[in-house]
Amino acid sequence: MDIYRFWKDVLEQKADNIKDYFDKNAYINWHCTNEHFNVDEFIIANCEYPGNWDGEVERIEKTNDLFITVTHVYPKDKTLSFHVTSFIKVINDKIVAIDEYWADDSIAPDWRLDKHIGKAII
Repeated sequence: MDIYRFWKDVLEQKADNIKDYFDKNAYINWHCTNEHFNVDEFIIANCEYPGNWDGEVERIEKTNDLFITVTHVYPKDKTLSFHVTSFIKVINDKIVAIDEYWADDSIAPDWRLDKHIGKAII
């Protein structure tokens, strides 16, 4: 499975292409919002989300049948920024399960800034 192409189609909200990556019984969990989707529901949640999106896969790790990806996701106007960590289980070249953790990118909280600890990663 081409994980970069999968993410490209997800970011471009290409519903017809996205469905082809999945086993018919696959599920997707978005843990940060406590949501469990079947494939059709995931496509609705992803492809009907407002706006035009872009992003880049920043890291991929693979172990046996599991891809772990870290992807920077943002609207094309770059007014927001998110990082998503995805655990994508693939069997017979089809996704059977995804567990995702989404985070809003933001600055450190005031209590840490006040301590003058840490520095920007980039």
